[in-house]
Amino acid sequence: MAALSAGRAAAGGLLRARSLGAWRGLRASAALQQIPRAKSENAKPEGTFQVTMLPGDGVGPELMHAVKEVFKAASVPVVFDEHHLSEVQNMASEEKLDEVVDSMKESKVALIGKIHTPMEYKGELASYDMRLRRKLDLFANVVHVKSLPGYKTRHNNLDLVIIREQTEGEYSSLEHESAKGVIECLKIITRAKSQRIAKFAFDYATKKGRSKVTAVHKANIMKLGDGLFLQCCEEVAELYPKIKFDTMIIDNCCMQLVQNPYQFDVLVMPNLYGNIIDNLAAGLVGGAGVVPGESYSAEYAVFEMGARHPFAQAVGRNIANPTAMLLSAANMLRHLNLEFHSNLIADAVKKVIKVGKVRTRDLGGYSTTSDFVKSVIDNLHPHYGA
Repeated sequence: MAALSAGRAAAGGLLRARSLGAWRGLRASAALQQIPRAKSENAKPEGTFQVTMLPGDGVGPELMHAVKEVFKAASVPVVFDEHHLSEVQNMASEEKLDEVVDSMKESKVALIGKIHTPMEYKGELASYDMRLRRKLDLFANVVHVKSLPGYKTRHNNLDLVIIREQTEGEYSSLEHESAKGVIECLKIITRAKSQRIAKFAFDYATKKGRSKVTAVHKANIMKLGDGLFLQCCEEVAELYPKIKFDTMIIDNCCMQLVQNPYQFDVLVMPNLYGNIIDNLAAGLVGGAGVVPGESYSAEYAVFEMGARHPFAQAVGRNIANPTAMLLSAANMLRHLNLEFHSNLIADAVKKVIKVGKVRTRDLGGYSTTSDFVKSVIDNLHPHYGA
């Protein structure tokens, strides 16, 4: 028994070290970005950070313009390397995808809008958005759902985190017609990736001082696939005795989120469930326009909206809510260790929401995107000195 306990302890230390390495690697790579590139066509001023930017589709370009305006007003030391990748605008190709990946290899950090995926099948099952995430191995999507002071919803003072595995599951792009009129869609669940996302969730909870992780599944029906995911979560949970562990079936989780979301802290789940829960939870605090998100691999960090919607019907109307994208950009600055600029922008955005005089239509107001951005810029202020 003593030997068995020692073996478990050693395995636990190894698992934690591997998973925490992703966090340390991300911080280290961010710090390295301050070193200016030599002999580069896009050389940036010394002391600035290069960030890859993908405006995406729908209102994405308008939201990115808002970010640029606020960054300029706040004197943020960031230079954007902008690329356009869009299937609906015929601006997607392997060459463009490779250009984005090359940019990411240099910057390690990106700010992206929603790259819309058409429903029509044109010979390729995997969208460019999915292919980009796979090339960068962005296995962990993190959406922090938090109530905004000053904007009342049915449930106030919410603070929960949804962690989604986003490289396999139902999004594996493995579909075929096995017989006429019969389509098979393969859901892939692997031990390696289930353990990896579970470790990420528990490491996140530990790092952020959170006390509970809930694994969301449908193992009562998908006994092997979701059963493996659940088993991996349970095994990893044993290595973190200070973090409370719970499990919940996905359909019950949806109901519980609507009835009593306060019971949740950190939720971890496979790909499709995470996509659904991200959107449901965003609706609890104001919708897709107010919730930021981020995706991580061991090497890269991508910042985006928590609930990914192109909001195509708002294109060119100057009505999109830039809150989520601005908060995502602020989170990106924190990742780059630009704490002052991160707090400066996040506090200004939250102050505009709290005061309530300038609100876009999705929050019940009549203000334009430009009005909101101007108000944020007006509320930028130093946290010390003067």
